[in-house]
Amino acid sequence: MALTPSTMMLELGATAPDFSLPEPATGKTVTLADFKGAPGLLVIFMCNHCPYVKHIRHALAEFAREYQARGLKIVGINSNDVANHPDDSPAKMVGEVKAINYTFPYLYDETQAAARVYHAACTPDLYLFDQDLKLVYRGQFDGSRPGNNVPVTGADLRAAADALLAGRAVSPEQKPSMGCNIKWKAGNEPEYSR
Repeated sequence: MALTPSTMMLELGATAPDFSLPEPATGKTVTLADFKGAPGLLVIFMCNHCPYVKHIRHALAEFAREYQARGLKIVGINSNDVANHPDDSPAKMVGEVKAINYTFPYLYDETQAAARVYHAACTPDLYLFDQDLKLVYRGQFDGSRPGNNVPVTGADLRAAADALLAGRAVSPEQKPSMGCNIKWKAGNEPEYSR
């Protein structure tokens, strides 16, 4: 379990990179265009087996239900190499959606192209975009980590989402997310992950 911080390389104000990925739970293909017109979009790089994702997953599912009701769109993306990490396979993703009751699409990034264009480095890695799909937040869910006895509240992400949905500026003071490194396929590791 290598503790890896998010890169914070996608600049605030950057336009959301495009994606078109399958959703194993429905068999549909979901694209960035599907989220246009929303007051905001949260993109979460996540997976099934990571202890850091497991640590927040129930609170993340609760956050999603609460903020989707307020108009925020949310999408999860799993970019891990499933050949070496079968617990993250599309079939297991379907089981995870049911077990945790995720109410957002959970997509499979088999080529890892989405992770690369977002400069994602860890799970969870969170990106919040405004109604124009401009980046306003990239950072941690909150300060809780497995074993640090800090309650899981989602405080950092909630503050950013609350500001966004209220039409206020999101604070540029943002702390990187921390988690397991994305499990890159051999020879596919981006420069920033080395």
